[in-house]
Amino acid sequence: MKIVELRTMVVENEPPYRGGRYLLFVELVTDEGIVGLGERITGNTFSGAGRDFPVQEMKSQIALLEEMGRQFIVGEDPFSVEQIWQRVYGSRHDFRHPSLNATPALSAIEIACWDIIGKATGQPIYNLLGGRYHDRLRAYAYMPIPEGGFQANPEAAGEIAVQLVAEGNSACKLDPFPPLYPLPRDISLAEINIARRIFKSIRDAVGDRMEVGIGTHGQLTTYSAIRVAQAMEEFHPFWFEEPVPPENVDEMARVAAHTSIPIASGERLVTKYEFAELIEKQAAQIIQLDVGQCGGILESKKIASIAEAHYAMIAPHMACGPIAAAAAVQLDTCSPNFLIQEANMGPLHQTIFKEPILFENGYITPPSGPGLGVELDEDVLRRRRVG
Repeated sequence: MKIVELRTMVVENEPPYRGGRYLLFVELVTDEGIVGLGERITGNTFSGAGRDFPVQEMKSQIALLEEMGRQFIVGEDPFSVEQIWQRVYGSRHDFRHPSLNATPALSAIEIACWDIIGKATGQPIYNLLGGRYHDRLRAYAYMPIPEGGFQANPEAAGEIAVQLVAEGNSACKLDPFPPLYPLPRDISLAEINIARRIFKSIRDAVGDRMEVGIGTHGQLTTYSAIRVAQAMEEFHPFWFEEPVPPENVDEMARVAAHTSIPIASGERLVTKYEFAELIEKQAAQIIQLDVGQCGGILESKKIASIAEAHYAMIAPHMACGPIAAAAAVQLDTCSPNFLIQEANMGPLHQTIFKEPILFENGYITPPSGPGLGVELDEDVLRRRRVG
């Protein structure tokens, strides 16, 4: 079997635009007629007028994918995942350096290869990477924000938590410190006390029935993160996510050494090499790799194994379109140290596939079909496609 063509598709998302206003899908076509699906995560928020605007803005991303396709992919056996990955990653100096430009493009292609392999063998990808370990996947989303925000009404968090628990959820995440710039920044005592009121409201309302992670988007200074952690420990947060910017692993490790709250990180890291440093320096115990960005499905499996050897758990990041989300579900299902999956899904995630992956009652049920286990609904795709 050989790959004969790489195709890209720009798809208009639906509000509230989970994963970006426009999504970039990849198709790898083989000489046997099997088509593999991938997704280059964009996270964009284009505001220009006209449906051709996103195509113009994505020119560089599309060009990179097409260049990779011409130089490394067309003519190759899609089963040769390791060889393809190493050639793309190592043959060009510009590609070898881990980045959030080239590595997500490689991830999209790698995911599409695995989709082909699964379809060719009649197996879901998780069966090809160790088999189904979890029959269902615990999942979470951000806590809905009340009108005016939590800062104006911290006690509203308790009321929302009651509703989430009633719907079957056992976990959620919230950012008690809305991002301000420049970063990193100091968190004032007043802001810390508002965060304490938010978490106290949740604990008073639902007790230990709801795990709540602290998300901060890496916006704190080291000393400020330590101060926040000490103030929040009594409420036993699920994790403290990216307490400091992720590029300085030593400073994140310093925060981890000063608190009993587990540190979570990884959504902006790529390849096993960056994650190995994060884990080995004990900077994080909950690893939030993003399958669509860090290097693809097999690279994510390797990262999960490094974490497993250090008794760390994975809680994959999901701020993406539906194809990259489906890839994350495949990884989760076959990973013994899977903890929980972010389920940042919007309406398009439920309509773009003939049989959507659903987040219901706090859990995702892995699909049993071959490859990614999903198939695009051509009628929906035709309506949403803009390039």
